This record gives sequence, structure tokens and C-alpha cells, in this order.
Amino acid sequence: MNASTTMTILVTPVLKEGLGRPARSTRRPSSFPAVEAVEAYVNCELQIIEGIQQGLSDMHAGWVTPHDGAMTEARQIVAEARQAKTA
Repeated sequence: MNASTTMTILVTPVLKEGLGRPARSTRRPSSFPAVEAVEAYVNCELQIIEGIQQGLSDMHAGWVTPHDGAMTEARQIVAEARQAKTA
């Protein structure tokens, strides 16, 4: 079993009732849906932060394509695809 600790948060009565409903339906503790929601939020935010940090590292290493260059290449791909479609 994973170790756990206590965290106190303030929620509205409506949210508290909303969290209690799935807990009662699944016969789990009322904290269970809250823990799942917090875990999902934290994991999502950490992925975003890691992606930003990786992008910054890539930028500092020079492993990026400037916007103008990317747009020029994209326009060329679209033009070639249109040309191939009409041929």
C-alpha cells in the first residue's frame, strides 16, 4: 500500500456533494474521486511543464526551426499536394 498524508482543502458544499455521489456509488471513501482528480491535474501540469522545459532546452541548443522557415516549408508542401492532385 502506498504511504499517504493528509491535505485539507476548502470546497463548496455543491462540490463536496458532487464528490460524495461517485464515492457512494462505487462504495469508496469520499476522498477517492478527489484524489483521482488531483492526481490527473498534477500529472497533466507536470507533462506541460516538462514539455516547456524540453522546448526551451531544444531552443537553447539550436534544435528549432524558425517560424518563417516552417511556414515556407508548409506552404511548399501544400502547393505540391495541390499540384499533384490536379495532375
